[in-house]
Amino acid sequence: MHNVLNTQFANDDDTDWLALREQHIPRGIVTAHNELVITKAKGSEVWSSEGRRYLDFVGGIGVLNVGHNHPEVVKAVQAQLENVSHACFQVVAYPPYIELAKRLNKVVGKGEHYKSVLFTSGAEAVENAVKIARSYTKRSGVIVFDGAFHGRTLLGCALTGMSQPYKQNFGPFPGDIYRIPYPNAFHGITPEDSLKALETLFATQTLPDRVAAILIEPVQGDGGFLPAPKAFMQALRDLTTRHGILLVCDEVQTGFGRTGKMFGFQHSDITPDLITVAKSLGGGLPISGVVGKAEIMDSPTPGGLGGTYGGNALACAAALAVLDVLENERLLERSVKLGQQLEAHLRQLAEKYACIGEVRGVGFMQAVEIVDYDTGKPDAALTEKILHSACDAGLLLIKCGLYRNTIRFLAPLVTTDAQLEEAMHIFDIALARGTGRLD
Repeated sequence: MHNVLNTQFANDDDTDWLALREQHIPRGIVTAHNELVITKAKGSEVWSSEGRRYLDFVGGIGVLNVGHNHPEVVKAVQAQLENVSHACFQVVAYPPYIELAKRLNKVVGKGEHYKSVLFTSGAEAVENAVKIARSYTKRSGVIVFDGAFHGRTLLGCALTGMSQPYKQNFGPFPGDIYRIPYPNAFHGITPEDSLKALETLFATQTLPDRVAAILIEPVQGDGGFLPAPKAFMQALRDLTTRHGILLVCDEVQTGFGRTGKMFGFQHSDITPDLITVAKSLGGGLPISGVVGKAEIMDSPTPGGLGGTYGGNALACAAALAVLDVLENERLLERSVKLGQQLEAHLRQLAEKYACIGEVRGVGFMQAVEIVDYDTGKPDAALTEKILHSACDAGLLLIKCGLYRNTIRFLAPLVTTDAQLEEAMHIFDIALARGTGRLD
């Protein structure tokens, strides 16, 4: 079924896009499926320039929780295009920006006074969260975690807890950033280990009263889809409150239903001081933001925050439609159901294939860690084989993790039961081929 050409999406263009890519685009930007150029997309499916259909279980790396080209998002953007496409909020205000800030404040603040500022990319949101935290606390230190991913700007790279490929020879990086281990049961790092490392950091590197913020992903994304234990998040909340440190949750990948709740931090029954949002907020259009307690958000003086395209009117219109779709189509409930189905399938496959060292995740944010079935060590080469086999059979997936040996599933929340079953069938075949059990 996955190899069928769909004439509606077939492309008669015989342009050699891959040759043009090689000629005009630098090697530094890698395409995971480097032989594939897509020209159409809808829901959880994409079509290549050759007219071949693929199940997209990457979703623009967690951007398309409501699916490709959701009709309500398309309609909202088209309507906004007839009015204001761009004006720059630092020049004149426009309703979609104000309305989106109001909606975000309501969904995050739950009745408390919150404020929001909008930007373009996740990295931009993270950088501004750091600026706001430093402005409010009058401190400079920021604590982050091994395996974290917070963006590709220089500050984003400094905050990110992986050396390759993100840091390369791009330094020197901004300073006053400190790092501790992130809990990882599969690799023997307990929450107690992480908290002890934090105590050691305070004793040896910086005092708590010099730290502006602790920045954490409730579920590490690029670091391997590692959920932070509830008790650990609560311990961080207690510690940060005690020391006057802001707790900042990076919800760029975990936000807007991916984990079965609107935001990942909600699984831990805590309230962070700031959260960063991006990716699925825009349903495919570039938009991000920082949402936080009003007193904290108001700490930068006028002119200290902004950006030419931040909160672009078209992206704001798309985001408002995304929030409506999440509510009207009950996609949080759907995320829970799909997550349960996906996890059950992956655990069945783990029983069948010894190379699956662990299945983990929250909601529809699931992953499998691939290991050498003789040594139990991370196996990046086998992971790559499995991904290529899946792509050849019509399923798009990507890897993550410190050792690039974890396969993550980021399918849209509008994925049908039939599409999920098809994807799991393909993944089963890819595992068999990757491990040599099927030629």
